[in-house]
Amino acid sequence: MATNSMKTVAIVLIAAGAAGLAYGSFTYTRDSQTTKLGPIELTVKDEKTVNIPVWAGIAAIAVGAGLMLSTTKKG
Repeated sequence: MATNSMKTVAIVLIAAGAAGLAYGSFTYTRDSQTTKLGPIELTVKDEKTVNIPVWAGIAAIAVGAGLMLSTTKKG
């Protein structure tokens, strides 16, 4: 992998890990059921919350930092 792309991946991992630690979870909405009764359409929206474990945020930051350090040592 090229040095610039590894630095980009490292920065994205560090940013994602920091965001995971800062927010802790995120919520999204999806359509779970749609029913048509003649001209009437009923849609049920289902809201889901995904919790981001602290260890995952720390691991992403650590891996990103490791990648960043390895690219700076080589080039």
